[in-house]
Amino acid sequence: MMVREGMSEMVLAVGPNHTLRDAARLMSQRGVGAAVVMDPDGHGPGILTERDILGSVGAGESPDEELVSDHLTRDVVFAEPGWSLEEAAAAMVRGGFRHLIVVERGETVGILSVRDVVRCWTAEGAICPVPASAAVG
Repeated sequence: MMVREGMSEMVLAVGPNHTLRDAARLMSQRGVGAAVVMDPDGHGPGILTERDILGSVGAGESPDEELVSDHLTRDVVFAEPGWSLEEAAAAMVRGGFRHLIVVERGETVGILSVRDVVRCWTAEGAICPVPASAAVG
């Protein structure tokens, strides 16, 4: 099975000037653990995960004052739709992260989470690709 078959095509995107609370609210509403950060001044997309938000709050920082730009991961590992799920899972294990931004010809086309991989590899994999009600946008 390939990344394109397991990824979510609808990606939650936030800006670098959103507060962590704004990002957390959007992530919670969409039921996702990561958002792609589109920074017009940056060098490609970054990613903000629930771990990033948890780390900030756990350090006593205010989610109403902290900006996404100060907590996102900029050095992102990208996947391609043609990768196998095994390749994607191996990249996640090597990097110690749970989400991969999927890029094709320089454009973000989806996001793949560990949950997506597990869904595809289990008996319930019949629901892979992700149903529209579970996708984010």
